[in-house]
Amino acid sequence: MALCGGVGAMALPSELIVHIFSFLSDRDKLRASAVCSRWRECLFYPALWTELKLRVGGGGFNGGGSCSEDTPKLEFLMRKFGSFVRELQLELAPVEGYLSPLNSDSSSTRMDQPPGPDNDPQLSERWRDAMATYLDQVLCVFTSIRNNRNLQKLSLYGDTCILQQEGLLDTSNLHQIPQGDKKINEIQQLFMEMLSNSRQLRWLSCSFMLGLVTPCSLACLSNPSAETLKHLSLLDHQLGPLISPSELDRLSNLNSLALDFSDFTSELCGLLASPRRIPLHRLSLLLNGAALEFKPLEGTATEDDWKALVRVSANLRVYMMALEVDSSELLRVLKPSLPLERLHLDSYSTLVSDATLELISQQYNKTLTHFMLLRDDPDFPDLSVNRNEDPLVLLAWRCTQLAVLVIHGYTVWSHNLVAISRLRGSSLRVLTVSEESIDFDPDQSVCMEGDPVHNLVKEVSLGLNRVWHPCLDSSLVLSEPTQHFHRELQAFSMGM
Repeated sequence: MALCGGVGAMALPSELIVHIFSFLSDRDKLRASAVCSRWRECLFYPALWTELKLRVGGGGFNGGGSCSEDTPKLEFLMRKFGSFVRELQLELAPVEGYLSPLNSDSSSTRMDQPPGPDNDPQLSERWRDAMATYLDQVLCVFTSIRNNRNLQKLSLYGDTCILQQEGLLDTSNLHQIPQGDKKINEIQQLFMEMLSNSRQLRWLSCSFMLGLVTPCSLACLSNPSAETLKHLSLLDHQLGPLISPSELDRLSNLNSLALDFSDFTSELCGLLASPRRIPLHRLSLLLNGAALEFKPLEGTATEDDWKALVRVSANLRVYMMALEVDSSELLRVLKPSLPLERLHLDSYSTLVSDATLELISQQYNKTLTHFMLLRDDPDFPDLSVNRNEDPLVLLAWRCTQLAVLVIHGYTVWSHNLVAISRLRGSSLRVLTVSEESIDFDPDQSVCMEGDPVHNLVKEVSLGLNRVWHPCLDSSLVLSEPTQHFHRELQAFSMGM
């Protein structure tokens, strides 16, 4: 190949320039494309963009800007790469922070339920703008990828909890958005067209994508993709089951699945237990207490269903998040035969009882590796009957495979924290406890010399055989629950 005139980088063949650029991050590639027209031509070579990971809104592009300001950048990227990209991972955050009146207190907690869009003029305008931006961006994405037959992985997350108010998709609310109902219908049609045109889809994840997936969507999945699909994740706060037994039956090679717990029915579990299917390896379930009113637990998998599934899928491991679920409901769903590996209990006001923790530590002592106990409330209740019988210590003692333990919102006595570190030692890879959760027994403090915090850090570090400190910033622990679940299930399912 003839070299271009000049010296230096401009004299290199295009193939070599493309190879060099392949080592750059996506952000650096876009920056380098502004150097000159030749670099721009090389940087938009399809081989450099087989994978695209984006977060739009919430500071996703260049660390700032509103979501609507990100729309032109998203349109540019999708126009350039949407027709041939093989892996697309996209997070949409149509609202930065909380959708509340502009003059309200900004100290709201995670996922506070805002008033309806009609209750406040400022809120109504911001709600309409956020919803319109979200619909435009989703339309942009699916218009670009609908004919992409090379697409192998599609992972979508919509940070739309604060937009999902009761009746949001009714025409009574959508009429406030220019062509809102029409855009929702167009988005759903484009999504089904993309599924129909796909030929080698291996990973399909749609988490809380408002107005995207319907119970009829998967019926459009092409037969080739039905054979190649390995992971399926369909999550929504409000809609009923997004996958029917007949559609699940088509996906005979599925080995990883993520659903709302209420959608994991006895019939679906029975289908997955069929010996003619590929054994299931990973199952992620979200139990949302706020949704139980219209997504009840009746008809979900029974103890016998779990036994049948485990007999066929001996290596099955389950990740479950229970969000704002009281202990009585938890006791209903935590079946003895459920092969629970990761459990995340998250709430704002409901309490996890010591009896629930006792059940967890006894039933899942051989399988539980990750346990997160979080509560976003100014009160820090004590789970122990007395300071020397802490259920978290018993959990650390019984669950011999425990590798990750995260606690916030409940009182953890310092001597019990030391006991946990000594019981599990270096095998406890992550021990994250917020500083606010730690309390010190005054009777023991009298007998100890020096600063109690310094002594605690020293003792826990010795127990874990590494340097340890309590978490000083609770916001690092209290991530938005649905976003955490989406990202955790991705890592959980990819780790097969």
